[in-house]
Amino acid sequence: MTTTKQYQTFINEVVNRYEKYNNLDNSYYNKIAVKRGLRNSDGTGVIAGLTKICNVHGYIIDEGEKKPCKGELIYRGININDIVSGITADDRYGFEETAYLLLFGKLPNAQQLDRFKTILFDASRLPDGYVESVIKGIKTSNYMNKLASSVLALYSYDKRADDCSLENSIRQSVELIARFPIIIALNYLNEQGRLSEVDIPALSSKSKSIAEAFLSLIRGKEGYTDEEAKLLDLCLVLHAEHGGGNNSTFTTRVLTSSGTDIYAAISGAVNSLKGPKHGGANIKVVEMMDVIKSSVSNWSDDEEIIAFLERIIRKEVCDRSGLIYGMGHAVYTLSDPRSLLLKQYAEKLAKKDAALYNEFNLIKKVEELTPYIYSRYKKSEKQISSNVDMYSGFVYKMLGIPTELFTPLFALSRITGWSAHRLEELTSCKKIIRPAYKSIATPIRYTPLKTRK
Repeated sequence: MTTTKQYQTFINEVVNRYEKYNNLDNSYYNKIAVKRGLRNSDGTGVIAGLTKICNVHGYIIDEGEKKPCKGELIYRGININDIVSGITADDRYGFEETAYLLLFGKLPNAQQLDRFKTILFDASRLPDGYVESVIKGIKTSNYMNKLASSVLALYSYDKRADDCSLENSIRQSVELIARFPIIIALNYLNEQGRLSEVDIPALSSKSKSIAEAFLSLIRGKEGYTDEEAKLLDLCLVLHAEHGGGNNSTFTTRVLTSSGTDIYAAISGAVNSLKGPKHGGANIKVVEMMDVIKSSVSNWSDDEEIIAFLERIIRKEVCDRSGLIYGMGHAVYTLSDPRSLLLKQYAEKLAKKDAALYNEFNLIKKVEELTPYIYSRYKKSEKQISSNVDMYSGFVYKMLGIPTELFTPLFALSRITGWSAHRLEELTSCKKIIRPAYKSIATPIRYTPLKTRK
């Protein structure tokens, strides 16, 4: 990085110049009725497209007014609660079935599911030379940046990388779904100096689920229990898809609409998910809870917890953003179905360890007390509830997954939704996404260089 005095002086000068000539008057947003963030004034999203893949239902519109309701998450017309109930009733893994459903629009029968698992196993093998040149060759301190670079690098190993036909796009999507857990795990093991522990040509077996394969790689000799692997599998099912409007999926559709290749589109989605306002939020919850744990002396004292949460809202502690991470959502109001399910399964596992169960109960206290604090401090009647990030980081922690892998693990799951939306964009929409931005710049006359100050 350039650190010369001349360089720094230049930066300071142009920063001041930028601030002078590039500020946008906030009043224009109201005058011109600009929908910032593609949101309506009541917080609902602007309709930008149609999809059969997923419905995220968190409110109802009654006589033109937004009203809260119980949250629902629906994959291809099937309620997520029914999907999870069906999987757990059979005491089996469900992420592969969910991926099939999201990609192709229909639940697989037993024969189709077994065949799909075999295909995923075969597709998980990385190209010759990839580990040496990409996994070992690209250095970065951030695992999401490394994942984005690793995805983009796959372009060079695909002889049909630019072929956007349905047949080729399905082949590429299946390969990415199969390779994401392997790439994420190998990047981590490489940074930890443990890559030599892994027999790369045999990263998983046809009898193992993706959740089991990932845990076996990350945890190594420590191993895992069937209950732990099925809890991770549940996390993957719940994170697999969340509608076309979330930031990373919309990024996928925007890039896909331009006609670019899948590796460019998906690496863009990964970079979007990295943001702390999106996929990085689960890390923010863990960081916030660490501060709460060290600052609140009595985890059972509601008044002490309330007092500290109010300090968070007043921007006095934590990251001073004023946000209680894990609470509230752009769509859900009364409840986030993912949070409810994850909370239920997290409590079951946490009960086996007294310290973890105490921590679980503290998280639950924060969840229960925040709406009261929000309404009292903000003087707002807005309904808020916990979102999936409130408990996902805690679950990953219980599973022995390091914090820096929380967001990559989100990507490991969401690659299924991204792939499904890419296929739908390619086959159904066929028009480049190009919303309008209205210019409010004041016209000025061009002046010759020699006369400028």
